[in-house]
Amino acid sequence: MADLSGSWLGTYWQREMPTRFEATLLQSGNALSGNILDDGPLGEALLSGEAIGRRVSFTKRYLSAGSEPISYTGVVNEDENYMQGQWQVGDDSGPWEAHRSSSNLTVEFEQSKSKRELVGVGKV
Repeated sequence: MADLSGSWLGTYWQREMPTRFEATLLQSGNALSGNILDDGPLGEALLSGEAIGRRVSFTKRYLSAGSEPISYTGVVNEDENYMQGQWQVGDDSGPWEAHRSSSNLTVEFEQSKSKRELVGVGKV
């Protein structure tokens, strides 16, 4: 059974337009949970799903109001450092892929945000 816990950097394509994302996954047995931060207008989402063997499936729910849940299905490679598949919401669908990452973009974003706020402290 694949262990998908950790940070993943990925891309999904909607109407041939790519959107980057960072996912932080926690796996307990076959159950998956975690969060996703999209580099797009909808931003942060929660995910829940399962990983059985090399197959993965999860539902992404954006924290912003009014968005429909998005279903993801895919497979994990034998080295457990790459996964790819299809997403679907309503009649819309497209491919997605993710690579395991040792970096944490959320921490980097928060650090960058703090630096910008400090620069603005002395301004009138």
